[in-house]
Amino acid sequence: MRNSETEDGDAMKQNIYSRDVILVLAASFFYMSSPMLVTPLITGFAGSIGASAAVMGFVGGLMNLCSLFCRPIAGNLADRISKYRLTFIGAILMTIASAGYIFAPSETVVVMARIINGIGFACCSVCLSTWMSNMLPKEKIGSGMGFYGTMNALGMAVAPAIGVSVYQRFGYRTAFCIALAFSAAIILVIRFTGDRGDPVREERKKEEKPRLQLVDIKVMPIALIIMLFAIPYCATQSFLVTYAEVQDLHITVSMFFPSYAVVLIVLRLSLRNLFDKLPFRVFLLTSCGCELLAILLLTVMRSNVTMLLASAFLAGGYGIMSSVCQSTAMLLAGKEKRGLANSTYYIGLDLGMTLGPMIGGALYGALDIRWFYPALMVTMPLAGAVYFVTMRKNGSLRRRMKRKGLRDESEKNKSG
Repeated sequence: MRNSETEDGDAMKQNIYSRDVILVLAASFFYMSSPMLVTPLITGFAGSIGASAAVMGFVGGLMNLCSLFCRPIAGNLADRISKYRLTFIGAILMTIASAGYIFAPSETVVVMARIINGIGFACCSVCLSTWMSNMLPKEKIGSGMGFYGTMNALGMAVAPAIGVSVYQRFGYRTAFCIALAFSAAIILVIRFTGDRGDPVREERKKEEKPRLQLVDIKVMPIALIIMLFAIPYCATQSFLVTYAEVQDLHITVSMFFPSYAVVLIVLRLSLRNLFDKLPFRVFLLTSCGCELLAILLLTVMRSNVTMLLASAFLAGGYGIMSSVCQSTAMLLAGKEKRGLANSTYYIGLDLGMTLGPMIGGALYGALDIRWFYPALMVTMPLAGAVYFVTMRKNGSLRRRMKRKGLRDESEKNKSG
């Protein structure tokens, strides 16, 4: 038995970055690139075909809003059917949505396409990350998901630049053709996977039936923490241009997010081995400090140097915590429930992406612009408070994961 387990462990170590893992990483790049290419263009496109200002704003946020409501269902399905099948369905829906943008004659078709895009995006985001985590040994989930996050960050950096460039030269609909190609590439890439991500069957009593769960309660603190980290980032994403204009700042705002993406990729690659070694609280405290520094630098920003430093610290805050929170969420759940844990994490992320612009708009309308960023600083103490309260009530995340690992090993030995 021991020799067999040792051989299995050696095989897993050798296959950490196997062909299937690389294919899923490629698919994760394409699934993120498709909607990120569309995001900076869709409101302007809706306006160009007759949508009012209110409809333009609605169209801009509709995909994330739709994803928010679809994720619990996608999370449950990811634990019950193969990851390949659900990712395939999600990619088909994203491809249909991109075709809808290309041929849309009116804003009504654009709204329908955004809804379809949101459903497909929810399926792909939950499935691909769960699929990836299930291919990794438990002791490598942190570093493996760090690579997964790096591919997402690369898509977020490259796709908007491609979309804006193609739009400026050839128009909206040609740019949307590139988004369609990205969606179709997901379908092509996953067809070559050998591991189809079949569900892990959980042993149940005969009379017990599978229940539909909306969230994983154990993961809710992690979802709240990533929501609080996402709020300042998304508020910045929505209002940085306006903030710079109102403050009459002579800075190159377009450099902020590419700089953020480059620093984030470097950080994730540099820290990949530490994701599996350091406790959650170390990343939480460090990232809280980084995000507070980023907000402070944005408050006093007067030059490109200060702006670029702020983008670097924001990468060390929200950017790093997005990977740490996702890997922690999946470690807290059993392998058979990682789909639900992943969808719970994404619910927190979607809430942050929705609340960030809303809170930013409220602050922009109610306060002097100089207080815009200082008001957002409250999110970091709140994130620390969520961790402290849940740690006091339920024990530290590290101890809970350790107990779960020991329990899983004990059950494995008994079954052996």
